[in-house]
Amino acid sequence: MQISQQLPNLSNQTLMELYPDSFPIDVRHYLANWIEEQRWEDFDTDSLEQEPQARRLLEQMVELLQEVAFHNPNVVEKVKLQHISRNMSTFQTQPLQLVRTVRDILRRERLLLRQAAMPPFTQMPTPINGTTLTSREVNTSDLDTLVLKVLDIQSCRQQIHQLQEELNWEKQEAEPMQGTAITKQTRIAQLELTQLFSLILPFLFLFALPPPSRCEQLLGVNGNLRQELMLVKRDHGSVEQFHLLEENLSHLLQLLIHSSLVVEKQPPQVIKTQSKFSSTVRYLLGEKVAPGKPVLLKAQIITETQARNLGQGVIPTENVGELINSTAILEHNTASKSTCATFRNMSIRKIKRADRKGSESVTEEKFALLFTTEIVITGCESPYCVQTISLPVVIIVHGSQENNAMATVIWDCAFSEPNRIPFVVPERVPWSQMSEALSSKFMSEVQTSRGLDRYNLHCLAQKIFDKLEISEDFNKMPVSWAQFNKEVLPGRTFTFWQWFEGVIDLTKKCLKAYWTEGLIFGFIGKQHLHVILQNKPNGTFLLRFSDSEIGGITIAYVDVCEKKSRTSSPSQRRTWTLLDLATASGTSNASNTCTQICQRTKYLRNILQASTQGLLSLLSGADKDLVFVTSNL
Repeated sequence: MQISQQLPNLSNQTLMELYPDSFPIDVRHYLANWIEEQRWEDFDTDSLEQEPQARRLLEQMVELLQEVAFHNPNVVEKVKLQHISRNMSTFQTQPLQLVRTVRDILRRERLLLRQAAMPPFTQMPTPINGTTLTSREVNTSDLDTLVLKVLDIQSCRQQIHQLQEELNWEKQEAEPMQGTAITKQTRIAQLELTQLFSLILPFLFLFALPPPSRCEQLLGVNGNLRQELMLVKRDHGSVEQFHLLEENLSHLLQLLIHSSLVVEKQPPQVIKTQSKFSSTVRYLLGEKVAPGKPVLLKAQIITETQARNLGQGVIPTENVGELINSTAILEHNTASKSTCATFRNMSIRKIKRADRKGSESVTEEKFALLFTTEIVITGCESPYCVQTISLPVVIIVHGSQENNAMATVIWDCAFSEPNRIPFVVPERVPWSQMSEALSSKFMSEVQTSRGLDRYNLHCLAQKIFDKLEISEDFNKMPVSWAQFNKEVLPGRTFTFWQWFEGVIDLTKKCLKAYWTEGLIFGFIGKQHLHVILQNKPNGTFLLRFSDSEIGGITIAYVDVCEKKSRTSSPSQRRTWTLLDLATASGTSNASNTCTQICQRTKYLRNILQASTQGLLSLLSGADKDLVFVTSNL
């Protein structure tokens, strides 16, 4: 719903105070659609370069008002609109003032409508569990509210200044008692200004965690607030509250400038030496960077310990890795209005590893890329040294290390806490968290909409905990990093993650469509599958992921002759011919392979056509892949 359609819900008094004489409510009413379609927020009202664009908007507005007046049958309204269109010419010398006026009105409208829809006593966002809110949790309406409160401060300060001038004049004419009354009124206005400044305090957290798209606007808000404080202190003396607020704003300005350097495109989190990779760093205050000397960003590799010391202001001096193509220029793109430095064709030539503790392997060691530069912001006297780090990366020297390195990355991404000390992760997590991470990883890698259901997850819990009880509740049981990817599974030569990654690879490359359609059972233990296949018709079968082979598939079926369920030997991903099917199904006489396959296929199709319990797809032919699928039974 358009804003103009919701305005009648506001009181008449509110609407009268909302629109100034220079922009009466009639303009807002008759040009509602056109006004809301324009991009007022894109203007920098302090930039004279945007005056021509603002003047074109003014000319369009006047033309539209004249057109509305011409077609209006009401004579009174026609004359009124013609008068308003002539008065709009006052913006001709300052077209950006029109933009500023309309933008502020629209902001106030949005704020009033939100407040009208809010339940009473709505509180502002506060830190959760002692941790700082992330930028994703910051509501952009908070920033709109802060902008409006700054406008109120500016308006109040201007009124105080006007009252002071009137008071200075009346002191010469008025009687002493009258002068005292005027002084009291001025003092009340000053107290109201103090209260307005106090109202912005709950919104100052925005400077520490700005929404990425509003950093430049916040920089302007900070500048306006500091300017208002200077004017108030000049006219009315220093107040302790103003002094504290001034210190906070200066500190928050530095914090905003430093936190505006972000890694827009992360480097790969598993990096092999001697291989190329790229990364992009963006500065969210790009349009405020002072012109002149190009801004050069430098990248370097840092260890986990060096990343921790950054929080204490310790700049890394030891070079732990040789990084090729480690510099890039910060460039502004006028089309996208973004300021980025793209590091292309970076490569790690060699890496210096720290001393490992105990059984820790090289694939558990985490590094990061540190990006640093020196930036001068327009309006600020001295340059700022800003820096940011990438997500943790694991550096390998051989492709065989990639699987274990990816396990380290997954554990870090899934279970790290917000605002942690780099790069601390818990040693144990509840199975409920682990199961969510496994399902998300499976869906993202396979690119499927079907995740892991409770039966699949129960089977995985049985495997990682080495417990075969079907009725066991694993949700609150802790899973350790060692169980995930250090200790081999009982009776196997591989870890849980290595097995699970093989399942993902098999499903992604061979069975994606069948898995997505729900035709593959996949994750099921031997005990459970015998229960499911019990009393099923002859020839019924299901596919399960092999327990003994990485990336293997096993066919469990009801034997036609012996009337019981059997399990074939696992087959890894490859081209299956009809002879392979016979061997996997336990048929020893190769000469009868085709006959038996055809008979079994015909028998199964007859059963499945009459039942919704399963679906068989047999792609026969010596040169074609043969894939077996069945629905969840």
